[in-house]
Amino acid sequence: MTRGRTVAKSKKKKNEDEKPGEPADQRVEPGHGAATDGRLPKMKRKAFEKELEKLQVELVRLQEWAVATGARIVVVFEGRDTAGKGGVIARILQRTSPRVFKHVALPKPSDRERTQFYMQRYLAHFPAAGEIVLFDRSWYNRAGVEPVMGFCTPEETDRFLQVTPFFERQIVESGIRLIKYFLEVSQDVQLERFRARLTDPMKHWKLSPMDVGAVERYWEYTKAYQRMLDTTDTEFAPWYLVDFDDQRRGRLALIRHLLSLIPYEPVPQDLPAMPKPPKRPPDVPERLRALRAVPILP
Repeated sequence: MTRGRTVAKSKKKKNEDEKPGEPADQRVEPGHGAATDGRLPKMKRKAFEKELEKLQVELVRLQEWAVATGARIVVVFEGRDTAGKGGVIARILQRTSPRVFKHVALPKPSDRERTQFYMQRYLAHFPAAGEIVLFDRSWYNRAGVEPVMGFCTPEETDRFLQVTPFFERQIVESGIRLIKYFLEVSQDVQLERFRARLTDPMKHWKLSPMDVGAVERYWEYTKAYQRMLDTTDTEFAPWYLVDFDDQRRGRLALIRHLLSLIPYEPVPQDLPAMPKPPKRPPDVPERLRALRAVPILP
C-alpha cells in the first residue's frame, strides 16, 4: 500500500539538542509504502527495552502535559491482523495512568447499536479534558473487515468513505487532536505469526474464524485498505503507515512518531517531601498476621 505517510525507522544516533527518544532522521515520507528492500536486522530484546524505557519517560511527560493543559487526543490504531496493534498499545499503557490513557477495544455491535448512527458508539468513548484515548480498531471497520467479510453492503461502505472526512473534520475543529496509524505487515510474516498462534498456548485466544479469513483474503484486504487510505487521508487527519514486520522496531517508530506530533512540554512537578517514619508502638506487631497466607516459593 502506497497512500499516506510512512513512519521512517532510523539508523542514526540522536543529536544533543533533540527531545529524548527522538532520532535526528525520524521523519514521515509521503508517497512511500511501508515495506522496503534492504531491511534492518531484527531488533534484539535488550536494545528494544533500552529504547522503549526512554520513550516511556516521554509518554509520562506527555501525560502530565495533557492533564495540565486539558488536551484531548484520539489515536486510532488500524492495521492487518497479527500486525501488533495490541502490543504497541500495551507498551504505551505500561507506565502511564489509566485515568489519562484510555484503551478502547469495542466488541461487535449489539442489536441496539446496529440501529444507531454508525460512529455513535465510538463517540461515547471520546476524551474529556486531560484524556488520551487509544482506539484498538475504530469506525474504520466499515472500510476494512466489514466489506471484506460481507458484514455490510457496498453502498454502506461507499457512504462511510464519503462522510468520514467530514466527520473527522468536525472532530478536529472541536479541538480534539486526531492521529491515525495503519500497521502494515507482509503476507509471509502474517502467515508466520498465525502459525505461531497454533503452537503457542498463550496465543490460542487470538485465533478465530476471522483469522482464517484474513489469510484467505489477504489481497482483498489490501484492496479495501488501499481504498480506505486513498479516500480518508486528509491534511487535517492524515494516515501514518508503519511497517510492523519487525514488531520491536515498529513499536519504537510509532511511539517516537506519536510523541513528535504533539507539542508537549515538561510540566514542573510539585512533589511532596517524604516524612520521617514513626517508631513502632510496643502494642503493634511488626508485620500483619492472617489465618491464611499465600506461600512464597523459592
